[in-house]
Amino acid sequence: MLEFRQVHKAYATPQGPLAVLTAVDLELRPGESLALMGESGSGKSTLLHLAAGLDLPDSGEVLVDGRSISTLDEPARARLRRDTLGLVFQQFHLVPSLSVLDNLRLQARLAGCERPEWSTHLIERLGLAGMERRYPEQLSGGQQQRLAIGRALAPRPALLLADEPTGNLDETTAGEVLSLLLDLVREAGSAMLMVTHSAQVAAPLDRCLHLTHGRLGSPSGQAVSHR
Repeated sequence: MLEFRQVHKAYATPQGPLAVLTAVDLELRPGESLALMGESGSGKSTLLHLAAGLDLPDSGEVLVDGRSISTLDEPARARLRRDTLGLVFQQFHLVPSLSVLDNLRLQARLAGCERPEWSTHLIERLGLAGMERRYPEQLSGGQQQRLAIGRALAPRPALLLADEPTGNLDETTAGEVLSLLLDLVREAGSAMLMVTHSAQVAAPLDRCLHLTHGRLGSPSGQAVSHR
């Protein structure tokens, strides 16, 4: 579902090019969940942006569902994000003028694959039943993050990319949201790549990899499987 082949990425600085990712190889199979850990500045967000087609590698290949990101123009990459990917971030990015239900349905409508029965199921599983006509500002932080997760999963994307999805929540709420996220990802049949700095958040996922100074591995040198 997602593959990095010898991916390099650097950014220009006044002191010269700054290497962010170096010779990164990664494979994520359909339906698999993978945690990507690393310290701040290790390249986690850059890797996620490359996976989403929001940026392009300097060399190497990034393939999503068998398609090389670098061969697609920006409109094609936008269609790929719309039709194949779901995105969840620390910031909820909800549309304040839309109701809970309309926010939930937004991504699926844009992708032309809205399923009313799945939307109803999501609303119930997210604990938002009875709140469909409310607006984001009327929800708690945990409710807003659950809604953002529901919006990303409403089209049942093949691949979900999550960037510290519980980073802005307190510990108890974060645990509840993470458990719900993993359950819904499995129900949707999606693969998931989650960026996190927390070993506790990473533990329930199928595998965990670690980025250190732009290079990918794990503390033991091997991918860690929980299956």
